[in-house]
Amino acid sequence: MFKKILPCAILLAFNAHALPQDVASNFSQLNGHMTWDNHQEIKLEGNTYHPQGMVKIGDYFYISSVEVIEQPTKYSKPMQGLDRTAGKGKGHLFKFDKTGKLVAQVTFGEGDIYHPGGLDFDGKNIWMPVAEYRPHSHSNIYKVDPNSLEITKQFTVNDHIGALSYDPETETLYGGTWGSREFYTWPLKDNKANPQSTTVKNTSYYIDYQDCKFTSGHFLVCSGLKKYTVNGKEEVAFGGLELIDTRSMTLSQQMPVDAWLKPNLPMTQNPFWIEKEHESLTFYFAPEDNKTSIYVYKEHNS
Repeated sequence: MFKKILPCAILLAFNAHALPQDVASNFSQLNGHMTWDNHQEIKLEGNTYHPQGMVKIGDYFYISSVEVIEQPTKYSKPMQGLDRTAGKGKGHLFKFDKTGKLVAQVTFGEGDIYHPGGLDFDGKNIWMPVAEYRPHSHSNIYKVDPNSLEITKQFTVNDHIGALSYDPETETLYGGTWGSREFYTWPLKDNKANPQSTTVKNTSYYIDYQDCKFTSGHFLVCSGLKKYTVNGKEEVAFGGLELIDTRSMTLSQQMPVDAWLKPNLPMTQNPFWIEKEHESLTFYFAPEDNKTSIYVYKEHNS
C-alpha cells in the first residue's frame, strides 16, 4: 500500500551521481584527531517517527522512517528461524527543503514488511529497502522517483536488508543485513539480479552500519553505531564512519565520530549523508526520533 501527500510539485535536474568521485580520497585523508564541531542545525517540520536513512539531492533531503504501531516482542525461543514477532507499523519517506520544511511524503507497507532502511541515490532514482522489523526475515527492494515519490518494487529478498547502496558504474547493488553483519551483492545488468546471492561477512564489529553510500571508484562510506552497557546498567553508544572496498567487501578505513547528543545517542544513529564542498567534506546526520534536526559538520582535521 502506498499513499502520497504532495503539498507542492518541485522538479529536479539530476547529475550522473550524487557523490563526487573524490569523496573516498578525501575521506581516506581524515584521521582520528578530526574535530567534530556542529556547523549548522536544520530543524525538520512535523513528526519524523524513527528515521532510518537519508540522501541529499540538490537542496532537498529525503529521509526514510518507520512509524511503529506495535513493537515486536521476543519469543521465548526461536520459531521458524525468527526470534520475535513482526509487530505492526508503516513506513514513511519524507522530502524536506534546505530549511527543513516538509515538501512531500509517501507512506508504504505490505503486511509485515513496513520497516524502511538506509537510502542511496543513483543519479536518477533513490534506492530503498523495506523489511520486516526483525532479523533473518524478508525485504522488498524499491526504486523511488525523487520528483513524484512513485515507488516501484524491484525484487524480494528472504532476509532483513537494512542498508542499501548502488554503484552506477557497474550497475551493482549492495545490501547490508540486520546491523550489516553480512553484505549481499546484486549485479543488476539486464535485470538479472539473483535475490539470494551469496553473502560476505562484515568483519568490522565495533559498530553496526545503518546507512551506506556508494562513492565513485569502488568504495562504500558507511555510518553506524553500537550500544554498550556499562556495569550492567548505564548504556553508552559509540559511533563511526567506515570506508568499505567493494572489490573485496573489506574494511579500508575506520573513522570514529566524536559527537553525541547524549551518551547513548551518537550523531551516527541511522540517517547520514556526505558530500564534497569547496575541496572539503560536509557530513549530515539526523539521529533523533519524532522531533528531528539535521546536524551539519564540516571536515576539520586537527
